[in-house]
Amino acid sequence: MKMKKLVIAVGVLAGLVACGGSAATAPGPATRVFAAASLTAPFEELARRFEAAHAGSRIQLQFAGTPTLVLQIREGAEADVFASADLPNMQKVVDAKATAAAPQPFASNRLTIVVAKGNPKHVVGLADLTRADLKVALCGPEVPAGKYARQALAKANVEVRSVSDEPSVKALASKIELGEVDAGIVYVTDATSAAARLDAVSIPESQNVIATYPIAVLVKSRTPAVAAQFVEYVRSPAGQAVLSQFGFGAP
Repeated sequence: MKMKKLVIAVGVLAGLVACGGSAATAPGPATRVFAAASLTAPFEELARRFEAAHAGSRIQLQFAGTPTLVLQIREGAEADVFASADLPNMQKVVDAKATAAAPQPFASNRLTIVVAKGNPKHVVGLADLTRADLKVALCGPEVPAGKYARQALAKANVEVRSVSDEPSVKALASKIELGEVDAGIVYVTDATSAAARLDAVSIPESQNVIATYPIAVLVKSRTPAVAAQFVEYVRSPAGQAVLSQFGFGAP
């Protein structure tokens, strides 16, 4: 009798597993999103909302300077989605035949000067960045924010020597916050997220530069369907509303 009960119990458990009953189902692989450092705050929120709306999906975020991410992708790093801070770096990924579909623009950004809280050096514009009493840092020229900053300075006919070319806007903002440099040029969105720690000095439209952010599903994606859904969500009205909350403009 005991043996008969054991056989029945095993049969019931097998049925539950086969029908997706109480036995746990192993989760699928996470969708890996490589995104520019300036997208950290909005993409964390976008990932949270996407996961809540798509049961069983998992978004794994990796942030870094755009050139660093491009290098990793071209060297074979496994990723599902790439969100770049500019078009030229995305084109490098396209040229490497690493995109599964044409990249789509999803956001825009602008530049601003950031200084220590209270603006102790009284910086009022790009021309002040040439002052001998200021230590100014920019992102490296290969980093989108660094490239855009140099374009803005050229438009203003201002020549600035960067005392430290930083790998990302996050690294640059940190140096200013720590007092290692007096001023730098970052995206408006970075200044907004660091408003409690840094002050921003606006750059006029005539001297500013608009950054366009593209996004694409990658060839090596392990989760192409979810990756495509995430890209669609970022570009949807709901995704655009999140980006707008963090200061990004329409593409």
